[in-house]
Amino acid sequence: MKLRLFSLVTVFAVFAVYSTMVVLVHGYTGFMDLAMSGAWATQVFIDLCIALILFAFWMFGDAKARGIPAWPYLIAILTAGSVGALAYLIHRTLRDPNRAPTPRTANV
Repeated sequence: MKLRLFSLVTVFAVFAVYSTMVVLVHGYTGFMDLAMSGAWATQVFIDLCIALILFAFWMFGDAKARGIPAWPYLIAILTAGSVGALAYLIHRTLRDPNRAPTPRTANV
């Protein structure tokens, strides 16, 4: 678990610093110019949005099961993207460091 936490914190810190530098240089909405610059850029942007939406839906169920408030992380995802998702993963790891993931069964 220590390796997982170390990895999450490292990725979070490096990506948060890099993202902050990009925002300071290009502005908060600077990504929209790139996202609309061509078909591949638009596809990658839409793909990122879909992945973060799926993460947010998963996060609400997981947060409820763990007693973690999900709304602050949803706001962070909407404003900072993956940085918010990484922050949630760090919180859940710190909250239950010894808890093994439980498999979920689908209602079929």
